[in-house]
Amino acid sequence: MQSQDLTLELQAQVQHAVESRTPLHIIGGNSKAIYGTPTSATVPLKLTGHHGIVEYEPSELVVTVRSGTLLNEINKVLTEHGQMLAFEPPAFSDTASIGGTIACGFSGPRRPYAGSARDFVLGCTLINGKAERCRFGGQVMKNVAGFDVPRLMVGALGQLGVLLDVSLRVMPMPEAEMTLCHSLASYDEALELMQRWQGQPWPLSALAYDGYVLRMRLSGADAALKSAAKQLGGEIDKTGDQYWYNLREHQLDFFKGAENLWRISIAPATPMFDIPGRWLLDWGGAQRWLKTPAPASQIHEQAQTQGGHAICFRGTEKTDWLRLEPKLMALHKKIRLAFDPYQLLNPHRFSPEL
Repeated sequence: MQSQDLTLELQAQVQHAVESRTPLHIIGGNSKAIYGTPTSATVPLKLTGHHGIVEYEPSELVVTVRSGTLLNEINKVLTEHGQMLAFEPPAFSDTASIGGTIACGFSGPRRPYAGSARDFVLGCTLINGKAERCRFGGQVMKNVAGFDVPRLMVGALGQLGVLLDVSLRVMPMPEAEMTLCHSLASYDEALELMQRWQGQPWPLSALAYDGYVLRMRLSGADAALKSAAKQLGGEIDKTGDQYWYNLREHQLDFFKGAENLWRISIAPATPMFDIPGRWLLDWGGAQRWLKTPAPASQIHEQAQTQGGHAICFRGTEKTDWLRLEPKLMALHKKIRLAFDPYQLLNPHRFSPEL
């Protein structure tokens, strides 16, 4: 089936849902179904057939792809041209699509040093909750008045529209990369060292600590990396590429097991929380993974007290996975109603209140 026919078919399905007031469960590769709260919708709207690269001109550093396109397929094409998605998105499965990646807003270890998924979205086409096909943004960065809708789609979990295609800015792959390791005995020591490194002009592209080893990835010209390594010290990890892949894809031993897994976003210099459990620090301390049996209320309260927020990424606390302040929740509701007035798209996926 041609792309235009698929678009019309998807639009017709949304139109029928509007007329019958039937909630829709938007499904891409379904690789990130554990994220967020389960939607109450039971009628699927499948996007897997809506795939393919619409336009890619390597010299322009922009790629436009349909939402059902596999993330692996995009990475393969970009790699052939020496380019990459600089926000290093995790896939978690070979079925991961670019639409689901953008809807979840995930970014990998490179995020603090290259930018987040939101920073690389230039434009998108979507079907809103009134079955209208809308195009926002374009293929160049520009200032906008009001909502920057393409970026608003990042992390919206499909509640603002059915993403048809997205234009993304891509970046050249670095000439070389190197991972240095330092054995450290405490999280406090690791945080102090990470803050010191991040305050200096090192070619950082990832920084993580697992409770035993602090790893730093350097990216850039080979000569510059060798010079930096001499000054920074530590051991060179020849399996560094595999470590960062395993961290990004949650294949480290840390992520295995049935415990509740929390993702805490916080200022990188924030002291460690007084919560029992096992921690892993990523993004130079700004993203902290926690495996703990502690109640959701304790985790949310400590995160909010320190100016951050916590999300139950996996586990039994899904009814309390994310807390938003009343004013912020009110804003979310207004935006949601502007795009989906009948609240038919992935209801409750982002919050039980939405």
